[in-house]
Amino acid sequence: MTRRSLGRRSLLRLSAAVSAGALLPSEALFATNVSAAGPWAPPDDARLGALKDLNGYFPFKVPSSLAEWKVRKEHVSRQIRVACGLWPMPERPEIKATVHGRVEREDYTVDRVYFESSPGLLVTGSLYLPKNATGRLPTILSPHGHWLNGRFHDHGDAQIEKELASGGETDKVGGRHPLQARCVQLARMGCMVFIYDMIGYADGSSLTQELAHGFAKQRPGLSSAEHFGLFSAQSELRSLNAMGLQTWNSIRALDWISSRPDCDTTRIGVTGASGGGTQTFILTALDERVTAAFPAVMVSTAMQGGCTCENASYLRIETGNVEFAAMAAPRPIAMTGADDWTVDIETRGLPELKKLYAMFGVPDNVDAKYLKFPHNYNLPSRMLMYEFFNRTLNLGHSAIVEREYVPLTRDETTVFDTEHPAPDKSEAAEVTLLKSLDAAASGQIAALTPQDAAGVTRYRCVIGGALDVMIGRGLPARGETSCVTLHQSICGDVTYSTVRVRLPGRKEELPAYLLQPARSNGRVVVWIDGQGKSTLFASDGQLIPAVSDLLDAGFSVYSADLYLTGEFTESGKPVGQYPTVSNPREFAGYTLGYNNPLFSQRVHDILTLTSYALYGRNAATAVYLAGVNGSGPHVACAAAIARQQLAGVAVDTSGYRFASITEIRDVNLLPGAVRYGDLPAMLALCAPLKLAIAGETQASIPTTVAVYQACGTGTGPTLLTGDAKAAISDWLICCSHHAGTASRRPAGLLRKLLKSRH
Repeated sequence: MTRRSLGRRSLLRLSAAVSAGALLPSEALFATNVSAAGPWAPPDDARLGALKDLNGYFPFKVPSSLAEWKVRKEHVSRQIRVACGLWPMPERPEIKATVHGRVEREDYTVDRVYFESSPGLLVTGSLYLPKNATGRLPTILSPHGHWLNGRFHDHGDAQIEKELASGGETDKVGGRHPLQARCVQLARMGCMVFIYDMIGYADGSSLTQELAHGFAKQRPGLSSAEHFGLFSAQSELRSLNAMGLQTWNSIRALDWISSRPDCDTTRIGVTGASGGGTQTFILTALDERVTAAFPAVMVSTAMQGGCTCENASYLRIETGNVEFAAMAAPRPIAMTGADDWTVDIETRGLPELKKLYAMFGVPDNVDAKYLKFPHNYNLPSRMLMYEFFNRTLNLGHSAIVEREYVPLTRDETTVFDTEHPAPDKSEAAEVTLLKSLDAAASGQIAALTPQDAAGVTRYRCVIGGALDVMIGRGLPARGETSCVTLHQSICGDVTYSTVRVRLPGRKEELPAYLLQPARSNGRVVVWIDGQGKSTLFASDGQLIPAVSDLLDAGFSVYSADLYLTGEFTESGKPVGQYPTVSNPREFAGYTLGYNNPLFSQRVHDILTLTSYALYGRNAATAVYLAGVNGSGPHVACAAAIARQQLAGVAVDTSGYRFASITEIRDVNLLPGAVRYGDLPAMLALCAPLKLAIAGETQASIPTTVAVYQACGTGTGPTLLTGDAKAAISDWLICCSHHAGTASRRPAGLLRKLLKSRH
């Protein structure tokens, strides 16, 4: 029996087994002496279990040292920024706010404020000032949260009676308007207070509340690259989401308030409850200008925030709200819990935060109190907040009591009137806004295209820093992978092994084939096909020529079924859509905010197999990656991450671009991919690694070419033509020859292969 064929009789026997469903076609070559397998059984892989969602468990793992925390904090900060479309931070020109319509009260005033955070995106709010104040004032930003009608909120007769009866409020007027009550009291305590609208609430922004906070169904008419809306695949690919827009508004609100001559920039606090609590700890995590923070009824190891404005792809993968609150350290932060998902904050969350703050030497700078009320920001909660800011902002009050006040009417609160008309909140305005934000981000990324080595470093910091978050994992280190052999046979001079390559620390398992020639050159090609490892063989059981040629040249060939292809599926075929959580609302962030995209998980598998090739049994002297038949983008990302450990990479892209995705459940949906330069940028991150590309021209990948040229190595990507698999195989053999490894290919063919393919 030859290495390339089992022989007719064996093939007929195996073909019958395959037809009967006893064997997968990809197993046929290795099964001549193995009885028919039993029913289909998937790999023992934790990813096949239930997906995590916003109602999962999100403990904070305290680092072992401040040095470890510094590294972790940088990563989490970058993760938040990438998730929110704020990596790199957008341009921040001087804000020109419209401040008008002052309302005078006995001991405070209220101004109406609006300004653009970006062209077409508005921040709207009310500015409370202590009357007749002079000098620089302690300042409080107050994102209001999901209270009905936002700044216009009124509990109503029935609810205030319940509040009074429960002890949640003691004053009928203040209790009926609790958002105004906290602003009035803080102004009376000498603070400048800016309460601003969440997107769509009250006067809020240029989008409707129904869209930003109530989105549920995809809109096919708003899903193309030329005409896309919020929550579409196209907006996800550009990291444009409600969470990001709202966070940007918070940052710009801080920019504006801190630029005022009456702001004491050394004493800036932030407080909000519920969704406003989310904005409080996110702003504090991202911006060191915040001196002290009080997020009410939101920090928890349980439910992380149910609104579309509190979720974004990547945001809480392997992190959560308690760790976000920890980002404030060592600055003071306090929080309240209630009879909701925050009920356990004193025992789950606070102890870990105390431990971190103790490492800074300031354990008293963090606190949390559970108050036995439903979800709220009521008087007992507000009193804790007043005392917190009185202490941390040095307000100097010995006694704090909320007093009666005259609440603002809706007409006194709204920032819009005949002289200051409200913006259009139409579908056309939404599309225009997103296109404007996309254009600004694209300009920033294009400006990073390097001209020299220093530019390459900057490019890699930004684009590589984003890809690090998007993929979510690096190359497994030596000793982290293992392998179990299920079957092994020798045909001719090649050993064929059916194995499971494992990543025990993640409880992941890859069905893989290891093909190892007797006269090995010590090198391994990790050959990835988008349809699975079975495609190493033709329908008659013979190795495809491209792989056979590699074995003839002395390479070992490793191939695996990536997640949800091949043996991961009962049919043996790749899935048509990525799995989602049970949330009925068609928003990617509810799944991809807590679980890596399927695209990223497949890149993880390539990295796992690569690590095993590098460090496992029969460790390779050099490892090359090859990606064909739809796997080119995955292999490109894996190579960009593992480039320093690789000898070369060859991919067939077939001209693929993430920008072509229009379906929110597309298996290749990789949020942020278009924002950060699409596939050419990922190929560019492979530089200066040897790179061959089929399916492209120099004109189609100018960024890739530019980065390779800027590296100053004198070599760029090789562009392959003709049959992609054959061309990739030939290029890899040429690489081996250039590296000084003997090849058994005929000398005449080698001379032909060594000709330039540019």
